Amino acid sequence: MRERLFYLISKYNLRANSDLGQNFLIVPDIIERNVERAELSERDRVLEIGPGLGVLTDALAGRAEKVYSIEKDSRLVNILRREYNWPNVEIIEGDALKVPFPEFNKIVSNLPYQISSPITFRFLKYDFDRAVLIYQLEFAQRIVSKPGDRNYSRLSLMVQSKARAELVERIGRGAFWPKPKVDSAVVVLEPKPSSERIELDENLVRALFQHRRSTVLSALKKSHHMIGLTKEEFKNVRESLFRMPHAERRVFQLSPEDVQEIEEFLREEGLISPASRGNP
Repeated sequence: MRERLFYLISKYNLRANSDLGQNFLIVPDIIERNVERAELSERDRVLEIGPGLGVLTDALAGRAEKVYSIEKDSRLVNILRREYNWPNVEIIEGDALKVPFPEFNKIVSNLPYQISSPITFRFLKYDFDRAVLIYQLEFAQRIVSKPGDRNYSRLSLMVQSKARAELVERIGRGAFWPKPKVDSAVVVLEPKPSSERIELDENLVRALFQHRRSTVLSALKKSHHMIGLTKEEFKNVRESLFRMPHAERRVFQLSPEDVQEIEEFLREEGLISPASRGNP
């Protein structure tokens, strides 16, 4: 596996494209563990973002019914198509943030770190059973942080409103070629049942987490424009906001359920529109 990767690097005189965040995983044990974590069967259709030189793709192809690998770098697309003859792998050339996703039920990827946030939010718009994802360590820690934790953020809240997240393994820099400047981690995501998912107003969440250390009332005062209120309009309703749930709590202490209660209050007061749903 490792030998295969370096053989291809040498054969094609390949240099990693740092602009695309290319750091190829070269430790077979980590790849095998991630495939195991995905709990694959011959009925699974797997989505992979950034197959690189196909090391993980090859392991997935041996377990799943179908693997869809989306790769932006045309050099790598050409290498994959030339060097492998997978009957159940479809290489899709394009930007994973833009191309239509095929039908899949699991995700296994060593993600390009610079698209970690938007691609994660895109994943959560789809129904799938399980995702096993490698992120930059700091990003992974934010995903799994709980209300009140130092790393708890808008990302933590939005992911946990839709899915259960667990950081299952830390990965040192030496597990990649070229070696990145930061450590990495594996996160397993499992979407919550539809009855447990919480749809939140993104404009409200942004307004709150712009000032995560402030109280809810103070954060909304500072970011009133983000929920469509002028400074004068906010002044006129400020007294009623003292009745708002969690008004005096710090933003970084709020769970998705808490933010949902705040949102419901603001809607009942006519301060945000029922249709005002932003995008992560």
